[in-house]
Amino acid sequence: MNTTPTKSKTKPTQRAFWLAMTLLVALIGWWVVATPRQAPELSGQATRAPLPEGSEVAVFAGGCFWCTEADFDKVPGVLATTSGYTGGKTANPTYAEVSSHTTGHAEAVQVIFDPSRVSYRQLVDYFWHTIDPTVKDRQFCDIGSPYRTVIFATSAEQLQTAQASRAELEKSKPFAEPIVTQLAMADDFYPAEAEHQNYHQNNPVRYDFYRKGCGRDARLLLLWGSEAKP
Repeated sequence: MNTTPTKSKTKPTQRAFWLAMTLLVALIGWWVVATPRQAPELSGQATRAPLPEGSEVAVFAGGCFWCTEADFDKVPGVLATTSGYTGGKTANPTYAEVSSHTTGHAEAVQVIFDPSRVSYRQLVDYFWHTIDPTVKDRQFCDIGSPYRTVIFATSAEQLQTAQASRAELEKSKPFAEPIVTQLAMADDFYPAEAEHQNYHQNNPVRYDFYRKGCGRDARLLLLWGSEAKP
């Protein structure tokens, strides 16, 4: 009787399968990061709806507006979000123009909220934990001034609130790097093209690949720990 152990014939097949799956995941991650963020060519920009009675407006630039919009859509008391462009010099810019880094605009999100349910201070505090405030003109895999982080205050009161929030954060932040996120008064806000609105809902697979491939949530966890808002 031959007592010499024999190798399972299934192991090479299993190894080949998992190697192929690993390569596939790596290729998908590379494709998401390397491919410019694009959406189907559709005409027209999103229209601005009238503000609900009693609501207020906040504007935040947190890198990719697909992700910033998705983050604020999770907040109870937020009534509506609109992706768009602000802080630049060109009227009615297009996505292509902003992406060329020549208009000065940042990708941003206009947030309509009910102050009886969520305060502006709470929105600002939430915003900090959805971004990397330690880098200039960049967020995760997106590089350039359109992806800078800015809190655009729509009133002097909002600006004071944002300044107070940042001052407190400078004392309590769990990382050593300085905070470079800008605070500014809001400028003209131009809604982005219709295909960029609610992108996380309308294109969930592509959005999920993009967000994970960009390393956004992994970086947030590294910066903020349990306080991260991925």
